[in-house]
Amino acid sequence: MPKLGAEPIRKAALINATISEVGRAGSLDVTVAQIARAAGMSPALAHHYFGSKEQIFLAAMRHILSVYGRSVRSSLPRNDARARLNAIARANFAPENFQREIISAWVNFYALALINRQAARLLKIYHRRLRSNLISTLRPLTDHPVRTAETLGALIDGVYLRAVLTPGPVDSDAALTTITEYIEEALA
Repeated sequence: MPKLGAEPIRKAALINATISEVGRAGSLDVTVAQIARAAGMSPALAHHYFGSKEQIFLAAMRHILSVYGRSVRSSLPRNDARARLNAIARANFAPENFQREIISAWVNFYALALINRQAARLLKIYHRRLRSNLISTLRPLTDHPVRTAETLGALIDGVYLRAVLTPGPVDSDAALTTITEYIEEALA
């Protein structure tokens, strides 16, 4: 078995520490030194691998988006539109995607997208993919797939925002119930 080099391991540690520190702080108001310390390495090494705090955060968001994408793809059935729609909804609130630290990173990612072109590009790609997946899934289920997809996407964002603003543990079951109840109403 080939030996995994130190660089991918260290980058992964920095990405995980970034998510954790942003989640703990609830903002991007964390330093590279804090992130590096949480990852068990020096700030110089963090700068060596990523260049800046924004680049570390963008790498963390790419990681979060990658995990989210895998969870959606792994749960999508082929031919049943309603089951596909439910799978997309469930993936948004799966344990790997719906944790306080991840949700906090998402909210801060939206804020960063206002001032950073790379973050704005990543967010645009995410929105396009979600919208496209929802519209194609909703076409056989409703006469208004675009409007329903846009509302569903906005509702998912709103549920994430409320979850991070509500003290205490996040409640993925309640979040999923909110989404599935909307789906039931929209498709009735």
